[in-house]
Amino acid sequence: MSGQTVWITGASAGIGEALAVRFAQDSARLVLSARRKSELERVARRCRDAGLAADEVLVLPLDVTDWASLPGAVQTVLDAFGAIDILVNNAGVSQRSLCKDTDMAVYQKLMDVDVMGQIALTKAVLPHMLERGAGHLAVTSSVAGKVGVPLRTGYCAAKHAVMGFFDALRAEVEGQGVHVSTITPGFIRTDISRNALAGDGSAFGEEDEDIAGGMDVNECAEVVFKGLQAKKREIPVGKGKEMAALWLKRISPDALFRITRARS
Repeated sequence: MSGQTVWITGASAGIGEALAVRFAQDSARLVLSARRKSELERVARRCRDAGLAADEVLVLPLDVTDWASLPGAVQTVLDAFGAIDILVNNAGVSQRSLCKDTDMAVYQKLMDVDVMGQIALTKAVLPHMLERGAGHLAVTSSVAGKVGVPLRTGYCAAKHAVMGFFDALRAEVEGQGVHVSTITPGFIRTDISRNALAGDGSAFGEEDEDIAGGMDVNECAEVVFKGLQAKKREIPVGKGKEMAALWLKRISPDALFRITRARS
């Protein structure tokens, strides 16, 4: 990845932060985006500590739901580095609430951030990659993008949508030199459940037992890094029983449903 330009959204924490540091260790030039500039600056310092020069890390605060700002952000990256080799659409928010208790505004936010924001930024970057005949688009989906589970109706809907969009996009552009990867994490030890939306839109504020026992985020970043390096179309990453759900969904959807229903 040395010398390649990698743009990571949701880079201020969690998988995005760990992945940024891992790319920095391999001498990739980095664009770090999220809404919190102070946290991006902290991650940028970690990337410089990992070996990058000051001008090899661009901090670019971004709200992916502000579609009008995205073409300008793309131009900023091109002005700084001349090309975008890899875009990792990693911005996102989760949910912890029963459908009957969830405001429609929460569903709207999940779709705006987790789906439409990813599509909008991808569309802004895609013409550049098609013109070059090269590039790599990735998105952080989830096991929840293939399996429906209680308390995550909106999150599962969003991640299923993301999976479908990027699978279809791959069919359109892979023959033109643009690779597309869907990253499919299981339970990873991050603040995803603490930052998840409750039914009224407030922060859930608690750590799931499943998340607490999940894969270390740096171990996750290593798997994702190697998967992107190998240009894998799908990159499953996790270590728990949830990863078996991907296999069970294919061979026995009814058995999987019985298991997920028992979790409600």
